[in-house]
Amino acid sequence: MTALALLFAPAAQAQEVKDADPALWVIKDADTTIYLFGTVHVLKPGLGWFDEGVKAAFDKSDELMLEMVEPEPAAMQGLIMKTAISPEGPTLTEKLPADKRDAFGKALADIGVPAAALDRFDPWFAAVTLTVAGLPKLGYDPESGAERTLSAAAKTANKPVAGLETAEQQLGYFDTLPEALQVKYLVSTVDDYPRMGATLDKMVASWSAGDPEALGKTMNEELSDTPEIAKVLLTDRNARWAEWIGKRMEKPGTVFIAVGAGHLAGPGSVQEQLAKHKLAATRVAY
Repeated sequence: MTALALLFAPAAQAQEVKDADPALWVIKDADTTIYLFGTVHVLKPGLGWFDEGVKAAFDKSDELMLEMVEPEPAAMQGLIMKTAISPEGPTLTEKLPADKRDAFGKALADIGVPAAALDRFDPWFAAVTLTVAGLPKLGYDPESGAERTLSAAAKTANKPVAGLETAEQQLGYFDTLPEALQVKYLVSTVDDYPRMGATLDKMVASWSAGDPEALGKTMNEELSDTPEIAKVLLTDRNARWAEWIGKRMEKPGTVFIAVGAGHLAGPGSVQEQLAKHKLAATRVAY
């Protein structure tokens, strides 16, 4: 159930909505306004963030830009089968260090997946599966994610929605990582799995409080094991998005950009990259 649906649910089904005030930035010149909003892709139901300053900025915008426009499930399944399968050679379990195999098996059992089910998939896919499939048990609902709420609101308001990237590109970032780095990423995910709920709760609390510095600190702690992956998944993409914003500033209009909050926090953030284009992102007070 989305945040909007919660607001309009019948009284008998209503649950208390907890107020959240995530950070919002704006880049402006004489005829162009670009709002920059950091999202959490999966949230717990009952968090009221799509209101006040965020909703006002969204309502003023002509278009919505996301990291990517989510493909239909069948199309996404096809892309995954095309990029994440490893039909030959050692199994995924065999690729893992021997002292990590038990922990990997236990983590998969926790989400109800037999270890053998992923043996012909790439290590990066197993890492992503562990992260995503474990969320519902922790009370997080994909339908409550910020992108789902914003996309639904854009559809209702007839605003065009586009992506800074495609699903193929996003999967490609993982799939083109050297195998040794993919295994390192999976090991790091397995090691972090027992505290995933506590870490995510901490990130969402920082996001809800509009505290990107605290969010960035937690994210940097999480990525400290794999700085090479942080470069591919965060810093390099932030630089490309800042370049896109720079070019978009040359055309008039108002754009609402929503990307993962981790991209707007910490070293190498989109805001830091914008400074290289002589553009300043100003925090919106609300």
